Amino acid sequence: MNTGDSGTGPRRPRQVEAAWALTLAAVAAEALVWVLGVFVVAPTGLEELTEHSGRSGAMTQLALSAGMLVVFLGGWLAVAARMRAGRGWARAVLTVAGALFLAFRVGGLGMDGIDPAWWTALTALPELLAAAAVVPLYLPEARSHFPSRARRTV
Repeated sequence: MNTGDSGTGPRRPRQVEAAWALTLAAVAAEALVWVLGVFVVAPTGLEELTEHSGRSGAMTQLALSAGMLVVFLGGWLAVAARMRAGRGWARAVLTVAGALFLAFRVGGLGMDGIDPAWWTALTALPELLAAAAVVPLYLPEARSHFPSRARRTV
């Protein structure tokens, strides 16, 4: 029996909450990979940019990159929040995005031949989590959370 969260209505299916948690993990992993790639894993992005563009140019490029990452991750979270609220279009967007992330990752696996295996695995983590987040959304209990509509009303 769905008793409700805080008395406000029916509880979300466990599968939807699992997809939400996997999405949060994917977003956190994406941010972590960016930070590690820029500041920790040698040769760092900061070092490479500094050699190529100078300190000022590197800082400008990193600020732009960080800003774009924040916008991307914010959009991803906004769509995921709409999915969690039961919007079918958001489930479809996350499905397409998860499939594309996985396809790009699989297609690019052989291109990072000089990186250590652990770094390749870590950089693949956000895409794998994003793809995994889609799976629970199509399980029977979760499907009932996304009402299908033959017609759209305006």
